Amino acid sequence: MNDWPATAASSRPHPDKKLYQLTLVVYILQIVSLFVGVTALVGVIVNYIKKPDVAGTVFESHFAWQIRTFWWALAGYVLGFLTTFLLVGFLILFATWVWFIYRVVRGFLAFNDGKPLPA
Repeated sequence: MNDWPATAASSRPHPDKKLYQLTLVVYILQIVSLFVGVTALVGVIVNYIKKPDVAGTVFESHFAWQIRTFWWALAGYVLGFLTTFLLVGFLILFATWVWFIYRVVRGFLAFNDGKPLPA
C-alpha cells in the first residue's frame, strides 16, 4: 500500500495524511529558513514534538533526516561564524549553505517519491 495521501483516482482517504502534511511543512520551513533563519528552528521543534507520532512510518526516516540536517547545519554555521576572522569561515559558511540545500532537496525528492531516507 502506498504511504501517501489519496489521489483523485482513489476515493479512500489516507490514514497518515496529517503526518504527510506535517513532514511537507517541515521541508518548507527548512527551505524558507534560507531567507528567514528562525523557521528551521520551528521545524526542528515540530520534529521533536511529533517524533513519537511518526514512529514506524516512512515519515520517521524523514523526521530523522530533517533533525540531523538542522543540527549539522547549525554546527557548520557556528563553526563558520567563529572562523570568519580567519577568512576560512566564509568558505565554511558557503559550504554549509550548499550542503543544507542539498539535504533539503534530497530529502524532499525522496519524500515526494514516497521513499524513506537512509539512517
